[in-house]
Amino acid sequence: MYEEYAMLNIKKILLPVDFPDTSLPVIFQAAALARHFRSEIVMLHVMTAQSHAAGVPDDGPELARWDLLSEIIRTTDKNPQHLLRPELDGLTVSSLLLQGDPAHAIVETAQQEKADLIMMPSHGPTFDRFLLGSVTAKVLNWTECPVWTGAHVEESSLNTFAIDNVLCAVDFGLRTDQAVSWASQMAAEFGARLTLAHITGGVEFWGPGGSNVNQEWKEALVGDASRRIAELQQRMGIHSEVFIGSGEAPKVLSQAAKQTNADVMVTGCYPYGGHLRTNGYAIICAAQIPVLNV
Repeated sequence: MYEEYAMLNIKKILLPVDFPDTSLPVIFQAAALARHFRSEIVMLHVMTAQSHAAGVPDDGPELARWDLLSEIIRTTDKNPQHLLRPELDGLTVSSLLLQGDPAHAIVETAQQEKADLIMMPSHGPTFDRFLLGSVTAKVLNWTECPVWTGAHVEESSLNTFAIDNVLCAVDFGLRTDQAVSWASQMAAEFGARLTLAHITGGVEFWGPGGSNVNQEWKEALVGDASRRIAELQQRMGIHSEVFIGSGEAPKVLSQAAKQTNADVMVTGCYPYGGHLRTNGYAIICAAQIPVLNV
């Protein structure tokens, strides 16, 4: 029997944000999830030299009076096509201003606030600079809280975020059942189509005339993956579409996301170990959609 996982219950979302260069896409995505699940959003800004230069007070009474959310709304309201206030209207949103190391602050705040989900931008002055190193890597490594990394999207699509198709990357590792549980429940919540994707190793070899596909090897790998996914679906009592590819996981998963019109990709990229874990950060970078690491 597979381990029972708790029902999807996102009551509090921790939303780290930059200032003044706030990532609007992930805020719109957080608002959409918060509205659906009736979640509370806790905005967190870890103060930097850039934010002080943009007007965040250093300390004292002025800092106590400074309102992060109001300032973000004020700066974004300059663009009438992407008004943030209506997206957050009716939601419970609080804000925190902290000093120190961003990754430590995010992880500790998630623990203190008992957050059910961390939603982070994958680009911006703080986050993009550290995407493959400090901040995102440390948060993913140090927290057991699921982490949503919001992909960069065109400004024209900010107000149209919806979850109609969910792609779940499966590597049959330690977190596979948990990732599939999250993905299937997310799909059920939004009435979305679910696709389970498994990426095998490469099936090509170099010979006369260039690369060639070893058909016998490919059939064996695909056949084994198909059997294991069928067993997984039966064990967990779910029905989904299946995508099986071979090659570099980040590249092929990106192709799978496009082929299935996925709006979000769910993975089980930690703890250490497994094909997806090895490629975890590259998957985040290659994906053109948000990636939810559980």
